[in-house]
Amino acid sequence: MKSDMPPRTRGGYTSTAPRRRPTGSERRRRVQLREVEPEYPRHDRDETEEVLEGAPGGPIDRCILRSFHKHVAANIWLGEDRAPLKLVNHGAKLQLWELDVERSRIYETVQRSGLAPLISCSHRVASRPMLSAFCERWQPETTTFHLPFGEMTITLDDVASILHIPITGSMISFSQPLRVDDANALLVELLGTTDVEASRETEQCRSPSVRLQWLRENFSTITDVSSDDDIDFATRAFLLHLVGCTLFADKSATSVGVVYLELFRDLSMVGSYAWGAACLAFMYRQTTATRFEVRQLGGYLTLLQAWIYEHFPEMFSSSDMAYIESRPRALRWRPHVIPDSLQSLRERLDRLQISDVCWEPYVDHRAEHPFPDIAWFSGCIKCGLVVEPYHPERVLRQFGHIQTIPPRPFAPPRPDRSILLDQYWERWTDHVLIDHSRGRRCHYSGESVAEYMAWYDRISHRIVQPPHLRSGFTTDARSSLPSHTASTSDSRNARALRLLRHVISGGRQQSGDYFWGALNEVHSILAGSDETSASHSTPSPAPASHSTPSPATRPFFCPPTFVYPPPASVDPPPATVDPHPSSPVAPPAPAAGPTASTTVYVRSKRKKKT
Repeated sequence: MKSDMPPRTRGGYTSTAPRRRPTGSERRRRVQLREVEPEYPRHDRDETEEVLEGAPGGPIDRCILRSFHKHVAANIWLGEDRAPLKLVNHGAKLQLWELDVERSRIYETVQRSGLAPLISCSHRVASRPMLSAFCERWQPETTTFHLPFGEMTITLDDVASILHIPITGSMISFSQPLRVDDANALLVELLGTTDVEASRETEQCRSPSVRLQWLRENFSTITDVSSDDDIDFATRAFLLHLVGCTLFADKSATSVGVVYLELFRDLSMVGSYAWGAACLAFMYRQTTATRFEVRQLGGYLTLLQAWIYEHFPEMFSSSDMAYIESRPRALRWRPHVIPDSLQSLRERLDRLQISDVCWEPYVDHRAEHPFPDIAWFSGCIKCGLVVEPYHPERVLRQFGHIQTIPPRPFAPPRPDRSILLDQYWERWTDHVLIDHSRGRRCHYSGESVAEYMAWYDRISHRIVQPPHLRSGFTTDARSSLPSHTASTSDSRNARALRLLRHVISGGRQQSGDYFWGALNEVHSILAGSDETSASHSTPSPAPASHSTPSPATRPFFCPPTFVYPPPASVDPPPATVDPHPSSPVAPPAPAAGPTASTTVYVRSKRKKKT
């Protein structure tokens, strides 16, 4: 018996109209749309979504930083501190495998690949407290550093300027994780090892990886007089060793994945990959050492450290006077270990202001290395199975534009569903920020719209070190103290070092009066008398032989001060204020004549003389 109910469609709805089959052109249009436009879901909040409660110190609204309860900053506010991260840095290992004139054929292939700058620009020293302090401000949802004044991140422009490696080309993609058996087969095919040697090495690594030392021991002795096959094997081994020490340094600290060896199968195609984009995606994933239980930081630390030097030159950097702009910007800096503790650096970052940042550090570098338009790409970048969102709209100030309130961040697709990202990346010109999204150019560095900071204060965690856990006293107590007691020894040392760096960067053409004035001011800073002298004594004019440096030669960060002649006598130091007013010390008792012990000591001394 035929039912009177209308027919039921596949979506669950009923309709009396007969179902029409789609035409061939409609089917092709649907398939083309699905292939060309992969959708990036955003972290949008629907009406039925549970509203997450705020965290101490922020964020008040956790609609964006949804996993902040697992962040190390949340534990710090609860009183659970974490030691500086252990760093994985292979800068010194690159010097153990040099490509001299006897290996010129290998070097020519490496140079064509676009990876040759990595050999010379890798830093051998990395600062644990500095890198750890910045990693504590990384938020995985936005892939940006959350600082007191807004967000900053490492962009594709930073990668291209700092490392001089290609950021355009094919994405580095792997369909699935590499198994140990497949890794052994790749070692036999592409490196010419035997099955026994390949199996022994992967068994020792307990993963589809090989040790960096094993690559050096087996392939570093091959020269240009060897056979063509041996030279190809050694070239692939060197490239695998190079990316394992730099771009894709993982937390094993001793090995590199064999999966990257597939990229060097055809040595003529090595230069066609977007190595910079893959390095940035890998660095984004490694920088998520924000979980409290994580104790190690991998990735290319030279990129992260040079980025900090570029954007915060007055706080951490030490420049190389012999640098020229045609070389990678990583070579502009002399890496050194920051003497401050992790807690001290947290407090320094908490006090950062917009004026402390160099928003566009590559202005002088544009003549040799123009701005790449692909840096405006908005979407997802990948390195194999690692997929990370890239948000230039969240850091417009780093491109010289006024920062507006950005849209919600992308939720990257799962690796097994990201095969269409390669096509999306190949047509990157269709997916850059349009002029309307970029906004207007800044009138001054670090400019933002009026409502940005109110929005940012609500969704971000701006202060990492809680006020009740700072070094000895709170912000109110610090502001009530005189300036010579409020500045700690760390800040005095930092001020003196900044002054000396600017004096050294000025070269030998400066006058002797300028050097005398700078040394006198460094002495005053280290002695703690630079502010004290100005408040306790009347400044006298400098003698003619020691004139005050002119404003043109004075460092721009150094406030105008009087230059004093060398003191003839040392005055007693002024009374200082206790930097810890919460624990007062009882005042000394008034002097009431000599005590009993003093009297006995004097009498016994007199008896010895008689």
